[in-house]
Amino acid sequence: MVPTREGESTFYGHMRLACGVLVHVVCTVFTVCIAVLARPGASVFSWHPFLMSLAFSFFMTEAVLLFSPDCSLVGKLPHKTKGRYHWILQTLAAICAVLGLSAIFYNKHLNSKSHFSTWHGLLGLVAVCYAVIQSVGGVSLMYHKLIKGLSLAKLKRYHAASGLVLYLLGSSSLLLGMCSLWFTTSVRSLVWYFLAFCPILSSLVIMSQVTNSYIGKKQFQP
Repeated sequence: MVPTREGESTFYGHMRLACGVLVHVVCTVFTVCIAVLARPGASVFSWHPFLMSLAFSFFMTEAVLLFSPDCSLVGKLPHKTKGRYHWILQTLAAICAVLGLSAIFYNKHLNSKSHFSTWHGLLGLVAVCYAVIQSVGGVSLMYHKLIKGLSLAKLKRYHAASGLVLYLLGSSSLLLGMCSLWFTTSVRSLVWYFLAFCPILSSLVIMSQVTNSYIGKKQFQP
């Protein structure tokens, strides 16, 4: 049975379920397509698009969808267990992002090119640093009793809002990367629009999930 919220029709419940399932599919398809195009291991640069798509499209998306009331792959597990799986996936995303950043940094060094000279590069750098900080910050939720002055509900809300900003930064960096010379010469026509649609759809669904679950609440839960 599709879960529905108070005052919501069954139609919208089915729509949320369909969008959630679609995001599971598109984040996987997007990452596989980038892997096929980049052929990781073919060059130093090839690791950059592969690892970045793995970090921001696959691991990070799946980490957030763990808490989805509509399409979580582990919906029957306790919330605490979901939280630990979420942190593991986010940590994997941060590791892949750091490795992807290292790959492009080393590649530019080998080719004597300037670093972070484009909006894609600058936004990507911010997103990677943010991902590391967000993963470290997630530890505070697992050991929230050590933090005085803030309730667990407030910590969750702040973490969710911060995570949404991170997700949008990562998705924006992916979209800017798809405007690069490498990508536009590798992919053309309708395929480019389809791949661009993937992070856009994922961002909209993730934004809806987070705002409805945490940010949109008028009061903190006890």
